[in-house]
Amino acid sequence: MNDIDFARRYYEAWNKRDVDMIMALYADDIEFSSPYIAALGFSSDGVILGKPMLRSYVERALERAPAITFTPEALFVGARGHTLIYRNHRGERTAEVHEMDAAGLIVRADATYETS
Repeated sequence: MNDIDFARRYYEAWNKRDVDMIMALYADDIEFSSPYIAALGFSSDGVILGKPMLRSYVERALERAPAITFTPEALFVGARGHTLIYRNHRGERTAEVHEMDAAGLIVRADATYETS
């Protein structure tokens, strides 16, 4: 897997707000965590399991933030995946850790946000 190419596809999908492109980045058994999951009423512990639930979350997030954009700042590569550092449309600095499977799909993602 080429992490640079994956990051390019990730940002392209989100910045186009293309749900199908976004979902193509994730494995069927994805485990995704973010504080926004609880805020949008999906799960009180901030964790989503499985692609159908993730699709619903992504669709709701895009509806609530039609101007969503991610501006890349850094890419860190690890043994099982990578971390994307970017700013969202609200200027929040975000770190999203992706653990990848052998097919190059995200199996575990954890989105975190800078506090100041």
